[in-house]
Amino acid sequence: MGPTGDDYRVLQVHVSRRCNLECLHCYSSSGPTLHDETPAHLFCAAISDAAAEGYNVASFSGGEPLMYGPLRELLLHARELNMVTTVTTNGMLLDRRRIEMLRGAANLVAISLDGTPESHNRMRGDSRAFATMAKRLPDLRASGLPFGFIFTLTQHNLNELLWVADFALQEGARLLQLHPLESVGRARTQLSQSNPDATELSYAVLAVARIQELAGERMRVQLDVAGREAIVEDPERVFAGNALLQHTQPLAEIVSPLIIEADGAVVPVEYSFGRELALGNLRDASLTALAARWKTEKQSSFRRLCREVHATATASNQPAVINWYGLIAQKAEAETAPIHVHA
Repeated sequence: MGPTGDDYRVLQVHVSRRCNLECLHCYSSSGPTLHDETPAHLFCAAISDAAAEGYNVASFSGGEPLMYGPLRELLLHARELNMVTTVTTNGMLLDRRRIEMLRGAANLVAISLDGTPESHNRMRGDSRAFATMAKRLPDLRASGLPFGFIFTLTQHNLNELLWVADFALQEGARLLQLHPLESVGRARTQLSQSNPDATELSYAVLAVARIQELAGERMRVQLDVAGREAIVEDPERVFAGNALLQHTQPLAEIVSPLIIEADGAVVPVEYSFGRELALGNLRDASLTALAARWKTEKQSSFRRLCREVHATATASNQPAVINWYGLIAQKAEAETAPIHVHA
């Protein structure tokens, strides 16, 4: 089943590392001077292959995906394959032209929101970030496009969550998603002491429950963590079950989310996941071919890694709430052999 559940098999497509901002917590270290991206035809072919492998959600981000010219082409291609499509953006570039570009192509627009205006601007490295994003919301709301907000939870900003939730409700958001900060990309150096600890995650669970109670059906509130008891009862939620390896099984039933990075690299679970367990690169082979080889050559190692993390995380002395994505990514990175460059 995996962390994304039974209903949603998620393909994340990071179309480019080009962005109008250089955010402190950016997992891909994106910015205005970066232009690496994969041609649209390779992305479209991979989306077709992913749909054939059972993925039913295509989530597009970056960098800033609104700066990627063929974005609508990718969205419509995914829609033609009956996939749910989402776009994650910082919202600053959501002018009327781009909103119209997304109409009929995106099922949901997810906007990053990092707290109060002051906190948001500080994390974004731009004093205009919040005001510019906020002034785009009336046109987005008028378009009828469903939208939500994504809040990166750190060790220091849970006290701003009520403000964020109130803002999201007032603006008419359908979703508020909280994702714990990961030590990946720029966050590794700029926010090295800011990952939420077990206590902070536990408080976040309580806060989310209360906010969901207040929001009711107006807005869904989602926290990307796992409960220890839940994964003890169902290890397959985190790929740690003892099921026999199935090389003929669709990839979406083995791993979700699946990540395509801006340079064409394909990895399980999370951006910049350990390269020893990567599927490969779209520039070298189709996603279908990469998936077939991964199932045969690396699936067993991936599941062994998950079982090891599961055994540690579910010990009786471990926290009741864990950031599974972070734990498995750290373990994969630790097992990735360093690359030695010889003169």
